[in-house]
Amino acid sequence: MDVQQLFKILKKEAECPLCIETVKNPKTLPCLHSFCLGCLDRHANFARRQIKATIKCPVCQTSFQIPETDTFENLPSSFHLNRLVDVLALEDGSVQSQKCNSCDENNTATCYCFVCQDFLCASCFEAHQRLKASRGHRSVLIDKLQAQDVQELIHRPVMCSQQYHEDQALEFYCEDCKVLICHKCTVVSHNRHTMTDTQKAAQEQKMQMADAVAKVKAEIVRYESEIKEQTDLRNKNKIEILNEEKKMTDTVEKLIRDLREHERKMKDKFREIYEAEQKHHSTRLENFELVATQLKSCFERCQSILERNFSVEILQTNHAILGRCNELLNLRKADLYISPQIYYLVEKKLDLMDRVVVAKTDPSKCLAEGQDSKEVKERKETYFVIVTKDSEGFQCYQQDAKIKVDILTPEGDQLKTDIKDTKDGKYTVTYTPQCAGQHRVEILVNGQPLTGSPWIVQVHQHQYQFAFHFGLRGMGRGEFDGIYDIDVSQKTGTIAVADGQNPRIQLLSSEGKFRREIRLDGAPSSVAFTDSGDLLTLFQERDNRLRLFSEEGHFIKHINGKHLDKPIRLSIASDGHIIITDWSYNKIKVLFPDGNDLLQSFSARDHRNLPFCAIYHKDKFFVSYSYAACVKVFDKTGVYLRDIGCEGSNDGQFNFPDRLVIDKYNRLIVCDTGNRRLQLFTLSGKFLSKIDGQYFKNGSPSYVAINSDGSLIVADEGNRRISVFH
Repeated sequence: MDVQQLFKILKKEAECPLCIETVKNPKTLPCLHSFCLGCLDRHANFARRQIKATIKCPVCQTSFQIPETDTFENLPSSFHLNRLVDVLALEDGSVQSQKCNSCDENNTATCYCFVCQDFLCASCFEAHQRLKASRGHRSVLIDKLQAQDVQELIHRPVMCSQQYHEDQALEFYCEDCKVLICHKCTVVSHNRHTMTDTQKAAQEQKMQMADAVAKVKAEIVRYESEIKEQTDLRNKNKIEILNEEKKMTDTVEKLIRDLREHERKMKDKFREIYEAEQKHHSTRLENFELVATQLKSCFERCQSILERNFSVEILQTNHAILGRCNELLNLRKADLYISPQIYYLVEKKLDLMDRVVVAKTDPSKCLAEGQDSKEVKERKETYFVIVTKDSEGFQCYQQDAKIKVDILTPEGDQLKTDIKDTKDGKYTVTYTPQCAGQHRVEILVNGQPLTGSPWIVQVHQHQYQFAFHFGLRGMGRGEFDGIYDIDVSQKTGTIAVADGQNPRIQLLSSEGKFRREIRLDGAPSSVAFTDSGDLLTLFQERDNRLRLFSEEGHFIKHINGKHLDKPIRLSIASDGHIIITDWSYNKIKVLFPDGNDLLQSFSARDHRNLPFCAIYHKDKFFVSYSYAACVKVFDKTGVYLRDIGCEGSNDGQFNFPDRLVIDKYNRLIVCDTGNRRLQLFTLSGKFLSKIDGQYFKNGSPSYVAINSDGSLIVADEGNRRISVFH
């Protein structure tokens, strides 16, 4: 390397970061950065004027207390910078030059002896060359220095600064005083102290320093890694914010487009109204103008005849003129067309339900605990816990975090959920499935899907278990000669059995024990308990009257059947209305609770179908058509919606369906009499399960009712007995 280039590098290295000049009296801050003492003191004075007690290192921004003396002269000097300054002084004539170490004249040094390690003036150098002992020493003129010479000068031995020791190199290290000393110092001021060779002591401390530097280097690597990670996170955050902003912009632009489209449609609507109204006004004006023209023409004609006053003309035209005048005068006068008032009403202003959420929560790290539950049953309260976490996977809580849980039933309906925020990053979600089948659970955290969302929860339906049966064929108490219908009181659990062949109504406990009977003068075809616990009875093909009894068996009143022709079955809706299937015109008739007035009447599109049983639930009528082998569904106004099932013996098919009931799990239960079984469906008509086999062997389950505790009461007409399922 060229010596000038080396001096340029060294000068840059010896530059003070504050004044950008070669450092003067360099002092080193605890952060290891060095500055001119004067620069540091000026920096401190400026801070003092700002009423500050500290300064920051201009390089690394580390804070330091300003000394009470307002000067940093007590800071350690930089050995390396001092050595560089000495060497640079050899090249820079403007800087105080190195002095001769050999004579006392304090002459400027012109050369350096690398053996004696002394700077020599011109006279001393000549003497140095004459002496036999030093004649062969390696010396170099300062103005002839090479790059290698400069490097050796930088690394020349350090001489002792004590008086009379200036010719002694610092060859020892005092372990007690922790200072470098020369040979004379070991005798004079450090006698009996522990001494170590300078190189050996430096080697030991170099190892300590190297270990510390290695740790610092490892820390640098770690910080550089974190800087890279932080940079990546910053860039990711920038992209996410821009993406979310774009979503917002796209949403607003779509709303604007939709509003513009709405504006166009509304303008078209106003144009249609305008054109229609203008047409009305134009038509009326044309009519008025035509009549006015005709009247004016008639008037002018008549006026001219009168003015001429010719008797012959008057007599000849009188009849025609009077007729025309009467015709015009008797014309139906059109009213003025007054346009209706036109109003523009804003029924609901545009509400933007959007917001920007700034949260530590990372949806990709969040999870749901308890989502793998496999044994979920209908009508049983179920829960799982959402745990919100930050991007590092640690549980965190954000007050304005948006947690949205959607649970869809097999029918696609939204299931009600309750979310409890425990304010610690956990959200307990509670829900109660109302029906069996696959439920879809979807969770959004701040608009983003939770890990594993959506997932499917299989809800198992409650199965009815056979409990016991009671009853025998016969005429005695608790025996049945012909079961025509049954119902259960929701107040007391009393079971009413229409024993048609006997004829009577038997009242039994929920355990099947006989309580009393109501003797009748005709066969009861259907029975139903009212909300108050009274028993309503229908007599088929008698006087079409309904009879009301108390549960104790006392007759209360007749209900006129004037709206009934051939009633078959009755049921009572939750609102007290009486529903009756009537084979006259195959109607389903709904009576007011008192039974005297008809509320509505409807039938299926095919009037030949005979309705057997009709019930009302959740704004829909469910009607069994035994001969058509199906259950038809109507809306609350009697409009046909769909069929459930068809003829056959497979699951979901019927052979003479009769009585219907809805259980507490919102399942439609159909007595599939011809197939000797009960079938269970969802309210939309999806087959769920069946109860058959040994329970109804050689029998025919024709009538069914639900007890207040959810028990299923089934009348087996073929076996003349009643089975109870829990």
